[in-house]
Amino acid sequence: MKKYKVWILLTSCVLFWSGNYVFGSLVVTELTPVGLTFIRWLFASVILLIVGQKIEKPDWKEVCKQWPKITMLSMTGIIGYNIILYYALYYTSPLNAALVNSINPSFIAIVSAFYLKERITKYHVFGIMISFLGVWIVLTKGNLLQAFNMKYNRGDLLVIAAVITWTSYSVISKKLTTVPPITSTGVSGLMAGIILFPFAMTSGVNYLNMSTLALTAVVYIILFPSLLSFVFWNIGVREIGAGKTGIFLNLNPVFTAFISRAMGKDITWVQVIGGLLVFTGVYITTAFKGKTARLK
Repeated sequence: MKKYKVWILLTSCVLFWSGNYVFGSLVVTELTPVGLTFIRWLFASVILLIVGQKIEKPDWKEVCKQWPKITMLSMTGIIGYNIILYYALYYTSPLNAALVNSINPSFIAIVSAFYLKERITKYHVFGIMISFLGVWIVLTKGNLLQAFNMKYNRGDLLVIAAVITWTSYSVISKKLTTVPPITSTGVSGLMAGIILFPFAMTSGVNYLNMSTLALTAVVYIILFPSLLSFVFWNIGVREIGAGKTGIFLNLNPVFTAFISRAMGKDITWVQVIGGLLVFTGVYITTAFKGKTARLK
């Protein structure tokens, strides 16, 4: 596949993920975080399993053999991450959520260095420090000197919890090498739907009488962030490698900012400065993977 086509797919992938913050914030009060996570992954998992069977042709005996790890993927990356993130959108803006969530690559690099003994360099450390500074600016609204004397936005803190949950998911997924990624996501998503079913049915949501806005958002979240983004992402990893693909994640807060601005939301200078620092830090963290030295 030609490079420009891969770039278009990866740009679309991140654009769809950015829309998840905005659409999620619009409908989470009507569907509840549990209800939205349930209906999103119940349908998305079925489609992903069909796509995975066609593209990856998985060994289902091996899939069954790896059920403990897949269950952990379901509990962390599907249930934990999504519910915490959607709860965060009760209290914080989609842009703030996207900015704080952008430290994910840096956080994963730290945990992977210690837990998986992956290599890390002085460039990684420098990039991680810059990205964390950017997030700190966003969290404190620019009041760095009053960081320990202020009350933080509950939503921003919940996004940090979501980042920690996603890091756990990422570390587990790196150890699951015998099950293809689309298939493992489909199976873990289906598990999440089954686990969440009793909670979703008692959450007070009338799934047969959703508003037009909620229905539109659910269809978008199922088809675009859950299905197309994941397929496009895996095509990108296959064509140009995980390192170069990861750099496209830097577009997430940029797209979220554009979407939020188009919907009439204000963007502050604190968010701009914090976002630029996060962008720079994550770029440094992901761009210098060639020069490595193992962290002791």
